[in-house]
Amino acid sequence: MTISMHAASASQCSHMLRSLLTWLNKAETHADAKGFPSANYLPMRLAPDMLPFTQQVVIACEIARTCVAKLAGVDMPAWTGGADDSLQALGARVHDAVAFLESTTPGQLEGCASRAILLPQRKGDALQFTGETFLQRWALPNFFFHVTTAYALLRHAGVNLGKADYLGTA
Repeated sequence: MTISMHAASASQCSHMLRSLLTWLNKAETHADAKGFPSANYLPMRLAPDMLPFTQQVVIACEIARTCVAKLAGVDMPAWTGGADDSLQALGARVHDAVAFLESTTPGQLEGCASRAILLPQRKGDALQFTGETFLQRWALPNFFFHVTTAYALLRHAGVNLGKADYLGTA
């Protein structure tokens, strides 16, 4: 049995982003129960040289959107929401990313495994991939790094999350 590029990208990322929405809701509930502003989560870091929680969520969303847009050969719609200054605002960003991912069809990604993908870099030459290597070696590892880091930050802050929350519903 083979897995489609759509299932491995859009469906997989959408599923994890929906789990992330659950974590954001649980974080809001935890902050309310403990009597502190949920905005306290936003600057959290695991290490001083690491990006804060807010950026972990933003980057996870942008990697998922970039991945699917490049594989589908379509322009990625610009984020038109506001500032990422609350858990609700981050939730809106996640919802927007899920909507984009779910708007793509398996047919749009047909044949993309061999498509040439160029990924511009801030410094140096663009990275060159096939669609398959882009998904396997850049997009999914980066996406899961940032999603997992967001999860770890909330766990570290005492939010009641467990493995079932990470995996989400089937």
